[in-house]
Amino acid sequence: MLTGRHLIAGDWVMGEATFASQPASGEAHDFSVGTPAHVDRAARAAEEAFWSFSSLTREARARFLERIAAEIEVRGAEITEIGHQETGLPTARLEGERGRTVGQLRLFASHIRKGDYLDRRHDAALPDRAPLPRPELTLIQRPIGPVAVFGASNFPLAFSVAGGDTASALAAGCPVVVKGHSAHPGTGELVAQAIDAAIKAEGLHPGVFSLIQGGRRDVGEALVKHPLIRAVGFTGSLVGGRALFDLCAQRPDPIPFFGELGSVNPMFLLPSALKARGGDLAKGWAGSLTMGAGQFCTNPGIAVVIDGPDAEAFVAAAREAVGAVSAQTMLTDGIAAAYRDGQRRIAAGRGVREVLVTSCDLRTATPYLYEVSAADWLADHALAEEVFGPLGLIVRARDADEMERIARSLQGQLTCTLHMDAADTDHARNLLPILERKAGRIIANGFPTGVEVADAMVHGGPYPASTNFGHTSVGTMAIRRWLRPVCYQNLPTDLIPESA
Repeated sequence: MLTGRHLIAGDWVMGEATFASQPASGEAHDFSVGTPAHVDRAARAAEEAFWSFSSLTREARARFLERIAAEIEVRGAEITEIGHQETGLPTARLEGERGRTVGQLRLFASHIRKGDYLDRRHDAALPDRAPLPRPELTLIQRPIGPVAVFGASNFPLAFSVAGGDTASALAAGCPVVVKGHSAHPGTGELVAQAIDAAIKAEGLHPGVFSLIQGGRRDVGEALVKHPLIRAVGFTGSLVGGRALFDLCAQRPDPIPFFGELGSVNPMFLLPSALKARGGDLAKGWAGSLTMGAGQFCTNPGIAVVIDGPDAEAFVAAAREAVGAVSAQTMLTDGIAAAYRDGQRRIAAGRGVREVLVTSCDLRTATPYLYEVSAADWLADHALAEEVFGPLGLIVRARDADEMERIARSLQGQLTCTLHMDAADTDHARNLLPILERKAGRIIANGFPTGVEVADAMVHGGPYPASTNFGHTSVGTMAIRRWLRPVCYQNLPTDLIPESA
């Protein structure tokens, strides 16, 4: 049952102002608007909770994560219902995303039980070493303190209130303050109710988790600038993320900002693969490009081909496959408007030609397909900017050298894809060193939508794909963002943390 309130340190708190949700279907609900005062209360409670939460045994934190997962499952039907109403996402997609959300909570529980993430290192003392003795040194990773998390618009569960940022921070021993996304406040509240129930069941300090709903820009600014917040996790737009990143850097005590900001996820279709299975690749691309109305950070917006008859056949097949996709509801009116703006920008780009032009309005999205020569694409940097929605751009290169020029010109990406057959190996070998410098994940003969939550996954990349290329927001390595190494020199063994 929705309250429309914030959850701050175990209390469901009203605000003076409210905002109404804007569901794709069903009735709207009123929610309290967050304020900097709410931020201050939540951050102070998180700091108070840090002392006990960070010193819990790994087993106790693992049980807490598993309890959150179980409480979310108890509310599963209710979460799916409100999530579908608020976002317009199909119930099957929401149920799958809920499975991913509870799965990553349980994955982090398993991960911290193993203890490998602590990266323990020990150098024994060498008191007789000449010319100077060596002290005994022990290194261990320790939690950094309260973490701020910004919920994502496009993943109401897996990247939001109890998503990967929250799960990994809690696993590390860091209390979390979440700024919920106004696109799905009801979904966020129900998940927060599950976390609150888990906190009470495990007897933890209530400041371990808080959710602040809505709020204007001043709430986000207050959160990243609060002196008790020690790091920020963010998934969202380049403009919004860069503004918060700059605020983190301008603090008297700068803190890390782990932001995922945008990517066009280019695919390189190499000649032999294009010739042998261009039609199948076009169908696969259409499915990936239009999945979820193209509202995925890994949406493959650009396909690079070498011009010729095989490219012509690919374009024709892509036109047919993309054209068969019906209109879809987008997450918010604002996202739909931004998609239309992006479509107009691409259509007006240098040398851009129409392949498939449709018509969309209000909150719906229909797919668009364009093509452009590599020379024109290289001369117009706006064509390499993300369009959040089901719009594809085919870039025609003259030859392999021009395809490599395209790869070298790319900004940082979450993914780059090589579609290749055995005969393309030499070409792929030349591209691979370039793409390694551009993306966090290199895919062969697949499509980037769908990010496995696993030990080896990297969901990040050079700027602007993310603000810190050395980390990932998906997979167990995500926990490293909320830890820092501490070296203990000659400290008695019974004082060194063992269960962090």
